[in-house]
Amino acid sequence: MSTSSEWTAPLIERRENVPADTERESLDHYLDWHRETLLWKCSGLTGGQLASRPLPTTTMSLLGMMRHLALNERWWFRRRVAGDESLEQVFSTDENPDGDWNDGTAESAEADYGIYLAEVELARQAVAGRALDEMFEIGNEVLTLRWVYLHMIEEYARHNGHADLLREAIDGATGE
Repeated sequence: MSTSSEWTAPLIERRENVPADTERESLDHYLDWHRETLLWKCSGLTGGQLASRPLPTTTMSLLGMMRHLALNERWWFRRRVAGDESLEQVFSTDENPDGDWNDGTAESAEADYGIYLAEVELARQAVAGRALDEMFEIGNEVLTLRWVYLHMIEEYARHNGHADLLREAIDGATGE
């Protein structure tokens, strides 16, 4: 592992989001495109830049966003869909519910980036072979895997819009 002052997020080349043949393939591709978009927005930034809060009107950082989305990947796909209630909290706790957003630092950036990548891969594994109509309960609601895909696409789309603004404020980089 490199020192925190040296670590830089890897450069990402985002693939085009090409429509797929089936609904499941389309949902997988679209969600992966949004995951890659987040990584693309973080590409080439140092841990310090990722942890920075460049806009005076918000405490959001790209690192906080990545940690928040790792938490969501874990929560929805592994805890809820796959039913693994034994998973410990990542980044946030009952005592520190906003730890995902607030506790990332330049020194934690490389490890946090790795946790994000791991959670995405584990989320993919958790839903492999499951039907989109598979149901699970959360509270008093019954949801489907399809609903979770759509929710996660919405979650990423919203935060990727935030990421556009944060990245531009950090170094002027813009993109689609």
